[in-house]
Parts: sequence; C-alpha cells; structure tokens
Amino acid sequence: MREEVSAGGVVVFGNTILLLRKYNGDWVLPKGKVEKGETHEQAALREVKEETGVKANIDKYLGEIHYTYKENWDQSKGVHKIVFWYLMNTTNMDTVPQKEEGFVEAKFLHMDRVTDMARYDDEKEIIKVALEEIKKEQKKEQR
Repeated sequence: MREEVSAGGVVVFGNTILLLRKYNGDWVLPKGKVEKGETHEQAALREVKEETGVKANIDKYLGEIHYTYKENWDQSKGVHKIVFWYLMNTTNMDTVPQKEEGFVEAKFLHMDRVTDMARYDDEKEIIKVALEEIKKEQKKEQR
C-alpha cells in the first residue's frame, strides 16, 4: 500500500470558516500533498493559498487523520493517506477557487453551518476540534 502525506487548514475569519465546493457539489476543507523539502505547516499554508486564493496564518496544530482509498486508475491498489490539519486565521474574505483542481467555489460559511455542510466525516471531526479550540480562545479573551 502506498502512503501519501497531505496537510490542510481550517481557516477562520470572524465567525466563519472557509470551505471549497467541488464540481460535484461536495464541500471540503482545503488540503493537498506535502512536497519534497516542505514542512507540514508550509504545505498547509501553500495548499490553502493555491486552492482558495486566501493568505492565512497558522494559529495551532489540530491533529492528523488517517484513511485509505483506492487509486482511481487501479482499484486493486490502496493508498494510506495521512492529513495534518492546522487552525488558521486570515485578514480578509477574498477567495479565488482553483478551477484546475475542480473547485467551483471558495466561501466563508458561518461556524454554525460548516460542520453540517462538510462532505466527509473525518473533516467534520477536524472542524469540531477547531471549533472547540476557538471556544477555548474566546473564553481566555473574556477573562
């Protein structure tokens, strides 16, 4: 089984989180493969910028997810994928979805809606972790 390492971000602006809509209607978080010589953090920031047009900053490491999938061209071959996720912030909501990757929309959605809209369960879980971290930070700021 081949292993693939990716990194991505849960990007926050105010009370919204950035999601991408694919051509098939699925809403996903921005992420992509870590390139040779790149740290997970560098890859996450680069992928967010490439896929959404958003320049973000990392606030915190959220964790990693593991899953396997079959390669499109050879269903007999499995891929074990690890994705490293980071909580990020940005200073504006201007987006440019990367059409070459099949994204038709990049949009900041209200935190109350984003978990329900995300297509994949593992991404829903990472969004929940991010929301907990945001709540912790808000409580600290209120003290």
